[in-house]
Amino acid sequence: MSVPTVPADPSAAPSAITASGDASQPIQWNFPVSPIPDNPLGEGRFIKSAAALVIGDEILNGKTLDRNSNYFARFCFEQGIDLKRIEVIPDDEDDIIEASCRLVKTYDFVITSGGIGPTHDDITYASLAKAFNQPLVHHTETLSRMTEMSRHRIDIANQTAEQREARERMALFPASAEALFIAPDIWVPVVRLEGKLCIFPGIPKLFQRMLDGLKPYLPLPPPSERPFRLQVFTNLPESSIAPYLTALQARTKSAGVRVGSYPLLMRGVYVALIGRDEDTVRTLADEVAQELQGRVVTEEEAAKEKAGL
Repeated sequence: MSVPTVPADPSAAPSAITASGDASQPIQWNFPVSPIPDNPLGEGRFIKSAAALVIGDEILNGKTLDRNSNYFARFCFEQGIDLKRIEVIPDDEDDIIEASCRLVKTYDFVITSGGIGPTHDDITYASLAKAFNQPLVHHTETLSRMTEMSRHRIDIANQTAEQREARERMALFPASAEALFIAPDIWVPVVRLEGKLCIFPGIPKLFQRMLDGLKPYLPLPPPSERPFRLQVFTNLPESSIAPYLTALQARTKSAGVRVGSYPLLMRGVYVALIGRDEDTVRTLADEVAQELQGRVVTEEEAAKEKAGL
């Protein structure tokens, strides 16, 4: 008789694994999600600025490519949040304490990515607890969900006491933290400290899903604060278009429009126009296309570029 092989790893997709081993009949986990709390920034306020703290020796030594900061940057742009800083630091307690305290003091929304697993170098929870003068405590609901989603695994059932202790470190949070369960089939919550700092795993697929699931729990800017971006492509070299773009930026800065140029090696230049008023940006894009003998990039082309296609 086969048993479900539901992993304790929160990055796994348990809904795709079945009690009979038949993937056509998936287990449907349906844990309750967390209720929406009061605005952690205070009534009427919304997130304006953000920072990302990427934690991990494997990022700094080149073993792992950091995809999470890029995803977070796009998330912030689409929500109208001004991402001010991305920092990458090692698995070092002093570095985590210094950076997290500094960023939380300065920005409305701070995330960490990485360092929340069961191994010796997963020290993010413990370091952040120390940074904000909190004891570490096991979170009962997280332990319960972790246990439920892995109860059919023979390798988990046969763990030694020391191995179980290591696994349960993943539910050892700073005492004052909020645990936000953002999906019915993910046992690990987004842990939030000081109403600002949200702790995420480093696994990209899980990071992305949890960040997107966090939206209802964030005091996001209203739609009027969200920027609109258009790109114009020209085959002219960047040096040839530089004088025009300099003058364009000076002319449009007071209207809140940002102008950027991004060359492709021996192929041309993308000119990006960003502003909150869509009509203004579209009018400027038509002007830029005409002046630079280029064309406005379609939304379909932009979507493919975003997806890396």
